[in-house]
Amino acid sequence: MIEDHESIRTLSVDIGGSGVKALVLDITGNPITKRMRLETPQPAKPEMIIDAIEVLAASQGEFHRVSVGFPGVVRQGVTETAANLYRDWIGFDLETALSQRLNKPVRVINDADMQGFGAVTGKGVELVITLGTGFGSALFINGKLVPNMEMGHHQFRKGKTYEEQLGRTELEKIGDKRWNKRLDKAIASLQSLFNYDYLYIGGGEAVRVNLELPLNVKLIPNITGLLGGIALWKD
Repeated sequence: MIEDHESIRTLSVDIGGSGVKALVLDITGNPITKRMRLETPQPAKPEMIIDAIEVLAASQGEFHRVSVGFPGVVRQGVTETAANLYRDWIGFDLETALSQRLNKPVRVINDADMQGFGAVTGKGVELVITLGTGFGSALFINGKLVPNMEMGHHQFRKGKTYEEQLGRTELEKIGDKRWNKRLDKAIASLQSLFNYDYLYIGGGEAVRVNLELPLNVKLIPNITGLLGGIALWKD
C-alpha cells in the first residue's frame, strides 16, 4: 500500500511496430525519468514484447502501476487486433499477463487513444492521428474518448486504407514529397468527415510532415503517447 498518494509513480509504456518505449510519470503526469526505447522484437509475439517491457521497467526505477498503449483494439485489457505485430495477440489478455510479470496493477488501452489523452484540451471535437508503422486514430468529444476507432483500416483513396496509403512502408516507397501530398488530402478528408475543432498529428513519422497546416491542426511530439498514460488512472 502506498502511504502518500502524491508519491504514486506510473510506468507508461508505448508498444509500437518498430519500438517499445517507457518512462515514469509522477502523479500529475509529468515525466520523472528519461524515455527509454528498445527495438520491437521480431517476431513481435506477446511473450517477447512482455520481456522487452520487463527490461524497460527494470531501467526506470520505482513505480507503482503501469499504463500501456497498444497498437490495436483493446477491450478490458484484452488485445483483439494487432495488424502490425503478430497474430498471437488476437484474444491475448495483456493486462493480466503483464500484471503478473511485473507484480503491479496494469491498464491497457489503444496506443492512439493514450496519445490522445496526452494531447487534447477537453473542449469540443478533437481528433488525433498517429503516423508510424501504421496509422492510428482517436476521437474525443469534450474530453470523452470514443474508444477503438481504428480509422486507419477504413478506405481513404483508390480503394486503399489510410494505413496502406500513409503507413511507414508506403512512405519509404513513395518518398516524403508524395507522402505529404497524400497527408494533405487526408487532413481535408478528415475535416469534412468529423468537422473537428482540432486535429493533432503525432507518431514517429510526424517529424516528416512538411506542410502548411491549417490553424486548427497541430503537430505533437512522439512522447505524448507516453504522457497520456496518467489518464488511465483518473477514475
